[in-house]
Amino acid sequence: MEYFVQQLVNGLTLGSIYGLIAIGYTMVYGIIGMINFAHGDVFMIGSFVALIVFLVLTAIFYSLPVVLFLLIMMIVAMLTTSLYSWTIEKVAYRPLRGSFRLAPLITAIGMSIVLSNFVQVTQGPRNKPIPPMISKVYDIFGISISQKQIVIVLVTVALLAIFWYLVNKTALGRAQRACEQDRKMAALLGVDVDRTISITFIMGASLAAVAGSLYLMYYGVVVFSDGFVPGVKAFTAAVLGGIGSIPGAVLGGLMIGFIESMWSAYFSIDYKDVAAFSILAIVLIFLPSGILGRPEVEKV
Repeated sequence: MEYFVQQLVNGLTLGSIYGLIAIGYTMVYGIIGMINFAHGDVFMIGSFVALIVFLVLTAIFYSLPVVLFLLIMMIVAMLTTSLYSWTIEKVAYRPLRGSFRLAPLITAIGMSIVLSNFVQVTQGPRNKPIPPMISKVYDIFGISISQKQIVIVLVTVALLAIFWYLVNKTALGRAQRACEQDRKMAALLGVDVDRTISITFIMGASLAAVAGSLYLMYYGVVVFSDGFVPGVKAFTAAVLGGIGSIPGAVLGGLMIGFIESMWSAYFSIDYKDVAAFSILAIVLIFLPSGILGRPEVEKV
């Protein structure tokens, strides 16, 4: 029983990271109906920015508290990835917003390749490790829970609460929901559609940056190709939960995390990705819109 609960804790930690990335996918799709396939590489850039900030801080201000280290890493990573994501929206999506749907998809894949190769050239192809930031582990009734896992879950819960408030209780959230329903009508009612879409890209990138910082803290290593696999799994989580639904993205991320953790523990770690994608296929057969997704209604 302890082993099962231990895997639940591990799955919750991993699923929290996937959920944060998945929200970026689902927010962008919800507002413009397109998938930002460069989002995984934005997450990867957030990890590298956090790594660089950590190395600079430890070299100059090595006596700072770990909490302050992590906070500064997240803030700088959020600012940097927000700039990247704003540029992606302006260059790859805005000019193609009225074109056929395949054009922005191809452009997004191109941006993903550009970002991945840019980091490979500037940072090198090798793994970039860091010393453990937080190493303390608590033993609770035979279950090992590290401080890293606690930090990841608490940060995820706090950010989800903040973003839920922004989307549901603020003028920005009303503008986003209006653009999601009908961009032309929202523009006629005075909503700055371009600005709202850009802010949505920035919000998704900020969450991806936090996820990248937590990913670096948890695993202690990052490489230029890390944007692909976590990005695909986060996209899978968004589709599984219901693309366009923020609660669905979080639920899908947790499900992917639990599936990976349980499959690795009881079967084979080599096929954990196969298990996650198989569950996605099974769910979509019976629920084509995802678990919490709404069927798409064509406007006529």
